[in-house]
Amino acid sequence: MDNKEILNNLEKIISKEKIKQNEPMKEHTSLKIGGPAEFFVKVNSVEELKKVLQFSKINKIPLTVVGNGSNLLVLDKGIKGIVIKTELKQIQIENINEEKVEVIVDDGVQLGLLAQKLLKEEITGFEELSGIPGTIGGAVVMNAGAHGKEIKDVVTEVTAIDYDGNMSIFTNEQSEFQYRHSRFSDGEYIILQVKLLLEKGKKEEIKSKMEEYAQYRKEKQPIEYPSAGSTFKRGTDFITAKLIDEAGLKGYSIGGAKISEKHAGFVINTGNATAQDVLDLVKYVTDKVYEKFGKKIELEIKVLGE
Repeated sequence: MDNKEILNNLEKIISKEKIKQNEPMKEHTSLKIGGPAEFFVKVNSVEELKKVLQFSKINKIPLTVVGNGSNLLVLDKGIKGIVIKTELKQIQIENINEEKVEVIVDDGVQLGLLAQKLLKEEITGFEELSGIPGTIGGAVVMNAGAHGKEIKDVVTEVTAIDYDGNMSIFTNEQSEFQYRHSRFSDGEYIILQVKLLLEKGKKEEIKSKMEEYAQYRKEKQPIEYPSAGSTFKRGTDFITAKLIDEAGLKGYSIGGAKISEKHAGFVINTGNATAQDVLDLVKYVTDKVYEKFGKKIELEIKVLGE
């Protein structure tokens, strides 16, 4: 099936303005890096998603699902086939009792927007996660965390769909959360909805905590530059950023990619970095840390494309 046929078929499923051809992925990643997606499609409902899944399966067209792109490095040649971004963004709040609250969140809701909604409704328990860029779906996939809390600490249930269009509901335990990993990390499922268990709180206290964590990010992380957040995973018995710093690699750059001088765990895009610059820098840093300390450091960010 050629690209014209693919486009014609997609337009039967989704409105024309939601489909883009050869869309630069740097427009959809926080690193501001990445070659073109052959087809970039925004879906507004589970039904649309099911139809695109079915179409890609029948015609053997590669399919990639992205969230807010805040944990992604898309390679310079881009992504073949169809890239889907879901636009499911509903939030439902239900009181369980005088203290507990259940919050049902669609996968495309950004964590920052969710945190603001919870603040408005005086719901506590999410403040530590409020500054994480990205969507709730992406946060669940990688069990995102900050300030000693991980998404697994508040998730009770995850609704997901597989690439055959079958829906499943997973409990917290069935989600198999680990450090920066879950059963959804291997890409067999697309997350649709997440249930959270939180508590009623006091607006002033929630606001104060959120401001404190926001100030910490501003002081400690290079948020003034494009990045994919923390580039490397924490080691089992070492702090990766500390080793990179001790290896004298803060500020080291290859092309437009640079190890942040503010936080050695972040690779930043100083303006014109390519994905290859980032990969070369990551390899250099990984090799140097292993050479100096005998420790293997691993990527936290996900690499897509070719």
